[in-house]
Amino acid sequence: MKKKFILSGQAAIFLCAILWSTAGLFIKLIEWHPLVIAGSRSFLAAIFLIVVRQITSKAAVSKAEVSEQQRITDKNDISQQLERNVINEVFPEQKKLSPFVILTGGVLYALTMILFVFANKLTSAANAILLQYASPVWAALLGWLILKEIPNWKQWISLAMVGGGMFIFIGSSLGGGALTGDILAFISGVTFAATSVFMRKAKDHSPINIMILANVLTAVGTIPFFILYPPDLSSLNILRILFLGFIQIGAAAALFSYGIKKVTSVQSLLISTIEPVLNPVWVLIVIGEIPQVSAIIGGSIIILAVLFSSLPGKKSL
Repeated sequence: MKKKFILSGQAAIFLCAILWSTAGLFIKLIEWHPLVIAGSRSFLAAIFLIVVRQITSKAAVSKAEVSEQQRITDKNDISQQLERNVINEVFPEQKKLSPFVILTGGVLYALTMILFVFANKLTSAANAILLQYASPVWAALLGWLILKEIPNWKQWISLAMVGGGMFIFIGSSLGGGALTGDILAFISGVTFAATSVFMRKAKDHSPINIMILANVLTAVGTIPFFILYPPDLSSLNILRILFLGFIQIGAAAALFSYGIKKVTSVQSLLISTIEPVLNPVWVLIVIGEIPQVSAIIGGSIIILAVLFSSLPGKKSL
């Protein structure tokens, strides 16, 4: 019998970060207003995630029905208990979960996407990335306060390494951006951290619903910009926005929703710091822009921090 492949939580977050890292390059290549891009990709991502949710739900139902049929033939007196187990396994969202968790998580992630776009418009991309990716620090504090997930010693060391790596990575550009953009980037880091905490809180339910709601809110909230800044619907722009919506946001969100069930909120954001490291790599490959020495050194430190935090140890779930 072939062993079934199961993607680990760390691997899912890692793949998610790779997809996230392509955002900067494709946003530069699409000749639209930033908020038109944000709204378009979120609209497509919402469609993608709804389809994924429906497919996975149907697959789970079919599996549960087969299991139920086999077990009922053995013993009839356990049918009622089995029915309750099947409902809990197939439809975990039917367990009690405050709508506040899904709504707050959705609003926070929608704000993260919108604020980050604004920040990139009002300050340097380097400043925006650095200030947003202080989020593991906020995730550690919020996860400690809300989820009672106390970071272990490896995560604290990794947090310090990430902070040092990010400072070296783009430290030379600090102070060069506008104050408003820097503040918005800082806030987006806090909202990003809070998003992971609320998704972690919903790990036994349906974290993907938070992602769906966030993308719907983003798409609806940016509708006025489609009127103010009508997009140029060239074939290249359409192909690029399809990639951003279905792959860079949609597939990445599905991976993040899956991975956040299996790792802590701090660990998820430590792994996702690979995103700003890979951003210049895609720019180098496509545009030919060579990263500065500070970016190479800082990026190496971040990769080491992520690898260190991912070493086998005590299960933190």
